[in-house]
Amino acid sequence: MRVTDLLWLWILLGVLVVVGGGAALLVPRSRRRGGAAPQAPAPAVEEPPAEAPPVAVPADDATVAAPPAPVVETPAPAAGRLVRLRDRLARSGSPLGARLLSVLSRDHLTEDDWDELEETLLLADIGAGPAGELMESLRTRVRVLGVRDADSVRQLLREELLKIVDPTLDREVATHGPLADDGTRLPAVVLVVGVNGTGKTTTVGKLARVLVAEDRSVVLGAADTFRAAAADQLQTWGARVGVETVRSDRDGADPASVAFDAVKKGRVDGTDVVLVDTAGRLQNKAGLMDELGKITRVVTREAPLSEVLLVLDATTGQNGLNQARVFGEVAGVTGIVLTKLDGTAKGGIVVAVQRELGVPVKLVGLGEGPDDLAPFDAEQFVDGLLG
Repeated sequence: MRVTDLLWLWILLGVLVVVGGGAALLVPRSRRRGGAAPQAPAPAVEEPPAEAPPVAVPADDATVAAPPAPVVETPAPAAGRLVRLRDRLARSGSPLGARLLSVLSRDHLTEDDWDELEETLLLADIGAGPAGELMESLRTRVRVLGVRDADSVRQLLREELLKIVDPTLDREVATHGPLADDGTRLPAVVLVVGVNGTGKTTTVGKLARVLVAEDRSVVLGAADTFRAAAADQLQTWGARVGVETVRSDRDGADPASVAFDAVKKGRVDGTDVVLVDTAGRLQNKAGLMDELGKITRVVTREAPLSEVLLVLDATTGQNGLNQARVFGEVAGVTGIVLTKLDGTAKGGIVVAVQRELGVPVKLVGLGEGPDDLAPFDAEQFVDGLLG
């Protein structure tokens, strides 16, 4: 080969090398390393938001469970309740009966002994008039009969006490209303009155239990609109035995209007008895006593009053007689309810209040229990006093 040809061959090889190296520079680094060419990022795809858990919707015919009905109590029968008082008095040892028997069983009764007996009766709130009558009768019988043994003395004392308590009085609470002009039976309307603190609203609730125990239908009228808790308290008593309470939606409403509505509802529903609770009143407050007279007038437009029961605290003594006197003039009291008679020292108030008003004690409160209200029985009461 000629030198010239060889020279051109080397020149051609050099050009190829230069051209090849430049082309390599134009290739992306990634491809030069043998990797795949980068791809354009894919557009972001939004994920759907998480759905809230489905809410259960009851079908149209689904039954929604009602709250449980309140438990209605069955009151204890009223018959025989006073036996509990008699037994309680006998176990505790009545101060009245014990003192009388201890004096009367002495061998020789002096004037001082008779004075002690009369003082004992006066301390028991029996009243001066009844105490004098009892002492005179006892002195005569002891002198004539010449009795000294305890059993005979006790029998004489029982007879004399029973005589002044007077078992002949009608002590039944009127729970049968009169007939209306159209021949329908009107409800018996029982108005309950008294001063503050005697347990009046509680007595109304307990009386409702007595009537329910005797299978009488009852409506309660919460006419004590001055004490905020009175209507609630009465409604609670009624609900426990399934008795409805008529009340006002606001405090300070007209008591006569509430009482009227209760009697009207009782008449429309054919209820046996309507018990109307009134505000506790002080007998020396003329305005409150006038309002009580208004309640009486308004209620009688719908149905006549069958009973006006005066609630007295047996421990108030002679002050209870002043209350009884004023209430008797304003409201025409027909019966007495003595509360807190489970205390034994003041049992003579039974005699005193009957003499003062000329109306009987019809019910007595024996304690704090819901069924501790009993029809008064003269014989059982005297037996309890004497132990």
